[in-house]
Amino acid sequence: MHVPDGFLDLATSAATGAVAAGGIALALRGARRELDDRTAPLAGLTAVFVFAGQMVNFPVGAGTSGHLMGGALAALLVGPWTATLVVSVVLIVQALLFGDGGLTALGTNITLIALVGVWAGWWTFRVLSRVLPRRIGLVPPLAFVAGLVSVPAAALAFVGLYAVGGQAPVELSTLVTAMVGWHTVIGVGEGVITALVVSSVLAVRPDLVLAAAPYRQATELEIREGATA
Repeated sequence: MHVPDGFLDLATSAATGAVAAGGIALALRGARRELDDRTAPLAGLTAVFVFAGQMVNFPVGAGTSGHLMGGALAALLVGPWTATLVVSVVLIVQALLFGDGGLTALGTNITLIALVGVWAGWWTFRVLSRVLPRRIGLVPPLAFVAGLVSVPAAALAFVGLYAVGGQAPVELSTLVTAMVGWHTVIGVGEGVITALVVSSVLAVRPDLVLAAAPYRQATELEIREGATA
């Protein structure tokens, strides 16, 4: 999903850089409401996991491979504001130390992965959680959907940017087909990894899954009501 240098023109890259800087500034304020002595260490561990996951590619067919974006996973574990910071730090380190994505495309990659990917996954989970019963067993399936949606959402956002300032010799229609088609397949892998990790953390420390807090409260209320009945 990393956009390389030169794929977008300078004006579009500068615009996404401004959006990324603004998003990070907002996330720095919002993360104060999510982080405490208990969740701060988990944010660090999440950053390490996302960093490692983005470095490992898995095949999806026809010579195409994908890797974990991690935005939805981070949002469900530590909250969307903190997740924006976590993924942004990962992308900055990758660009500076490994040249992954390129420096001129850093703002674009932060916008797509740390903003669109994180928030698309988070709001997918939130919307579904409001229309479905609050059962703790539904959290992993909803995490799967959140992870799945986050990848093609970021891909579609990139298509929009390319339509405005694309510089590569690729037809827009061809790019749309390739990005949406393959990134939907990659999104399935993203969803599976997101669901597995969330399920594993829920099994041992459900209090460390921020998105599951309303489900835990509903379960505790049912237990209290059953005990007093």
